[in-house]
Amino acid sequence: MIANLPVLQVLIPLGCAPLCVLLRRRSLAWLVFLMAALGSLACAAVLARQVAAHGPLHYAVGGWAPPYGIEFVVAGYNTPVLLVVSGAAVAAAVYSLGSVRTEIDDRRAPLLYTFLCLTLGGLLGLTVTGDVFNAFVFLEISSLSTYAMVALGPRRRALPAAFRYLVIGTVGATFVLIGIGLAYAVTGTLNMADLAARLAAADSDRALYAAAVFVFVGLAVKAAVFPLHAWLPGAYGEAPSTVSTFLAATSTKVALYVLCRLTFTVFGAGLVFGTMPVGRIGLLAGGLAAVAASAVACFQTDLKYLLAWSSIAQIGYILAGISLGTAAGVSAAYLHLINHAVIKASLFAAAGLVLVRLGSVQLSALAGLGRRMPWTFAAIVIAGLGLVGVPPTAGFAGKWALASALIEAGQWPVLVAMLVSSLLALGYIGRIVETAWFREPASVAEPSGAPASMTAVVWVLVAVSVVFGLDAALPASLAESAAEALLNGGG
Repeated sequence: MIANLPVLQVLIPLGCAPLCVLLRRRSLAWLVFLMAALGSLACAAVLARQVAAHGPLHYAVGGWAPPYGIEFVVAGYNTPVLLVVSGAAVAAAVYSLGSVRTEIDDRRAPLLYTFLCLTLGGLLGLTVTGDVFNAFVFLEISSLSTYAMVALGPRRRALPAAFRYLVIGTVGATFVLIGIGLAYAVTGTLNMADLAARLAAADSDRALYAAAVFVFVGLAVKAAVFPLHAWLPGAYGEAPSTVSTFLAATSTKVALYVLCRLTFTVFGAGLVFGTMPVGRIGLLAGGLAAVAASAVACFQTDLKYLLAWSSIAQIGYILAGISLGTAAGVSAAYLHLINHAVIKASLFAAAGLVLVRLGSVQLSALAGLGRRMPWTFAAIVIAGLGLVGVPPTAGFAGKWALASALIEAGQWPVLVAMLVSSLLALGYIGRIVETAWFREPASVAEPSGAPASMTAVVWVLVAVSVVFGLDAALPASLAESAAEALLNGGG
């Protein structure tokens, strides 16, 4: 049974997707998605334990041995991502019990759960596949489903946001496909391990350099790396709250993981950080993202858009860690990836709770609500302090590890950019606090009641972020194992 878990990890959500449509009822579709998420999380947890105890697991799809068949690989470098994605899916499933009922009508709710299952399956497949073309297929499964989910947003601006995401995402996917095609032209193989071995013998081929550039640019678009981030604010800001919560924890994180995996296990650190200036470009883009996106967040008037711009800044942090090309940098990037997934999911979940209770997430509408919704805004403040990097939150652990890696590498300008970004984060979180607690209420009407499922998810995620800040042993060990596996050439 354990030998089949790598493929079951992907097949469970993909198999559940059509059931959500066929059942046609909101409650049944929700139950199917919940079961898919729980099944994926159980698989991820067992796989993580197996990898820790016995090393990487390989699964040949259909019994066709690689490099001729598709291979799934579960190793130290992707078990943290599997846990993050499947854990976020469980949180989104429980959260959606109250959120979807408010934001999505009964007729479209089964479609939303279908797209959530497809997105989950696509992201998990993208994480475990050992074949570059198969990675492109899973990338498109998750992307196409995400475009549709954004279009289901409750506001009229959801459709333009989804269309922009579709156009920009398609450009990114095209770049990835061109890069894969060039790599195949050079080597004649699509299996990642075989590709790495053949690329090592063709390290002076110009087509190889072009392949790396196309793949990295395409993945940078998917990861919303500055300045290729234009799709993200609208997509996160206009999507249904359940979708925003799930995507904020997973979508860009998986794209960054794939970029990291291809860098170290396929193209090779020598080519990427030695022959090509990818490391320097990544550090520059990461530093600019941290400052520019945080500055833009300070001027947002919509809470979800504010959080979306903050995500772009935090993506810059993770990219900077990867771009160092060192064990400390990659480990810090993974640690911040895990911690930021928890923090940002909790913030978007809290924003959705505000939307359900108040009917708006405009900052002007939040005036005085800190006194009437103290628990909700307390959760926002605690999670927001994680974005700033205040101890004992998880954000502090990730930023401290990244700062240490930057100091070790002598990258002082990027460190300064990160510190400036943290001060700007304190500014936009301070705006929320000032509005919610120190302004007079805009209305005397009491907010509606809080759905128990949504409140529970918000506080569980906030609690996890604090626990990871007080004791970072679990995420740190996962991050260190991932960095070690990547820098040793994978599994």
